[in-house]
Amino acid sequence: MPIERSKIHPSVKIYHEDLVNIYDSEIGEGSKVASFVEVGGSKVGCHCKIEAHAFIPPGSVIEDYVFVGPHVVLTNDMYPDLLKQSSGEPWKHQPVTIKRGSRIGGNAVILPGVTIGERCLVGAGAVVKYDTEPDSVYVGNPAHRIPEAQKKKMGIP
Repeated sequence: MPIERSKIHPSVKIYHEDLVNIYDSEIGEGSKVASFVEVGGSKVGCHCKIEAHAFIPPGSVIEDYVFVGPHVVLTNDMYPDLLKQSSGEPWKHQPVTIKRGSRIGGNAVILPGVTIGERCLVGAGAVVKYDTEPDSVYVGNPAHRIPEAQKKKMGIP
């Protein structure tokens, strides 16, 4: 699994370089990347942590101070059509954006074109179909926002 054609800041910690696939991407200062991560054609900001088995497809933008838990999957093609692609029709992906300070729990799936708001928490196993509000918590499938009162009861700041 190679690291190719990418701009990776010298301070980035990649735990096992032989066990990641990073290509055509940029990873900012102080970020950490665990094993079995794929980052393709994407931008990862500064001081991010990408846990094991995360998949970050082309076009994705992860801003600074973002945590991506293990087995998180970002997707960028809502309706894959290999017949159209084989006929030469251009592929139109819908990239995911994760804004500054957000945290994505393990096994979460973020669907194409979604923007995760600043400092948002996405719970483990959530399937996010729509953009999220900043400073909020989303859980479930499909992901829904947790009300402020429930957030406080759960001890979430």
